[in-house]
Amino acid sequence: MAVDDRTEELRRRRARAKEGGGRERIDAQHGKGKLTARERLEALLDSGSFVETDVFVEHRTSDFGMDQKRFPGDGVVTGHGTIDGRTVFVFSQDFTVFGGSLGEMHANKVVKIMDLAMKVGAPVIGLNDSGGARIQEGVISLGGYAEIFYRNVMASGVVPQISAILGPCAGGAVYSPAMTDFTIMSKGAYMFITGPEVVKTVTGEDVTFEQLGGAMTHNEKSGVAHFAAEDDRAALRLVRTLLSYMPSNNVDDPPVLETSDPADRRDAALASIVPRAPDKPYDMRDVIRGVVDRDSWLEVQEHWAQNIVIGFARLAGHPVGLVGNQPKVLAGTLDINSSIKAARFVRFCDCFNIPLLTFVDVPGFLPGTAQEFGGIIRNGAKLLFAYSEASVPKVTVITRKAYGGAYDVMCSKHIRGDFNFAWPSSELAVMGPDGAVSIIFKKEIDAAKDPRAKEAELVRDYREKFANPYIAAKMGYIDDVIEPPDTRPRAIEAFRVLRTKRESRPMKKHGNIPL
Repeated sequence: MAVDDRTEELRRRRARAKEGGGRERIDAQHGKGKLTARERLEALLDSGSFVETDVFVEHRTSDFGMDQKRFPGDGVVTGHGTIDGRTVFVFSQDFTVFGGSLGEMHANKVVKIMDLAMKVGAPVIGLNDSGGARIQEGVISLGGYAEIFYRNVMASGVVPQISAILGPCAGGAVYSPAMTDFTIMSKGAYMFITGPEVVKTVTGEDVTFEQLGGAMTHNEKSGVAHFAAEDDRAALRLVRTLLSYMPSNNVDDPPVLETSDPADRRDAALASIVPRAPDKPYDMRDVIRGVVDRDSWLEVQEHWAQNIVIGFARLAGHPVGLVGNQPKVLAGTLDINSSIKAARFVRFCDCFNIPLLTFVDVPGFLPGTAQEFGGIIRNGAKLLFAYSEASVPKVTVITRKAYGGAYDVMCSKHIRGDFNFAWPSSELAVMGPDGAVSIIFKKEIDAAKDPRAKEAELVRDYREKFANPYIAAKMGYIDDVIEPPDTRPRAIEAFRVLRTKRESRPMKKHGNIPL
């Protein structure tokens, strides 16, 4: 059958759009070890599921010779597809066209799919690879960014938003990923407000792109990124994995997967995981892995604020968000960064109906002038606010220390933990036995013939009388003292009971978290 001329023209235009900036620029992209915008979408989405929108959009600028430089798509590929059969909306910036720079029509394409994603209740995934604002369009490009930023805010807590930084992301462009829920950076990508040249001019510091805003810089030092991936494909696999733990929107429940791990499994290794010596460290991630479904643990922000551990896992196939103090780092104390890290994660889980399981081994807040001057009071209050605000099912397990105000902050019964359990090794007190005895019994110790022996005796006595879970259990602050190997079945049962939890709160526009 003969093809109509108009159909032929359509096919020609579509084929041209798929060429991006041309073979030479595509080869240059591949030469940097990077995929093209369309190749990234093929790797991210279920095979054959991508449906493109606005394929024929072009810029409307005529200044600076731009009339002679027109590419269909205007430097970004947009549309929708599926991941594990679930609808997602995507945009993928095309560095082969104007360096992926953002102008009016580029922004309009992104805004259109974000608006539609909110209407239908589907996640938004942005694949960022852009030189920033398109200089030739001036303030119009800045307006385009602001329109996207506004959508990021409107979509926050409505649909999950995930950013993958797969190339440059500089200047104002960084604020959109910063407002999304999770940011994944491939090694070789970078984010910064001002480049190395400006930094050197203003401060005299001589830094490279990688030092200033590389993947590990933002994973280890700034906390801007949540994951670091070796390359484009690894980053895109991470996006797929991450989405498997969360619902498509704020009114859906997270997806449940089949598991062969028995709900009544008892992990005998948990019985000896906490050292008898209270000052000896252990790895809270070993506790987590012993409790959750096998191979389901996905740690978030692994490299930043390592004195607290956050991440996703499953219990009997149901996703949960996990928070745990890490005794291996700073003895598990809460400081500014760990409070911020955990607070934002708790709020994400609460937005999207993901229950929270908290493991507590916290000797208090990190002391020192650096923390006090840096605002530990304000920042520690963020975590307290986040847990108090969260209305999802909350289960807490105290494995060892729960001292001072940090006991309250780590999802205690008093801020509405639904089920609070303690291991026999737990110690709940205003402070540790050594500190308490040195204050309470100072005169007796000073007057003793052997002050050290007297202090040791009083510490043992204090530990037996106060530094244990049973006083809190008597008061109902702990629902049960459990054997460590029973943690998995008890947590699964608790979350099963809480699946129909409903909690009413005072009517208000929103709270005022101490930012």
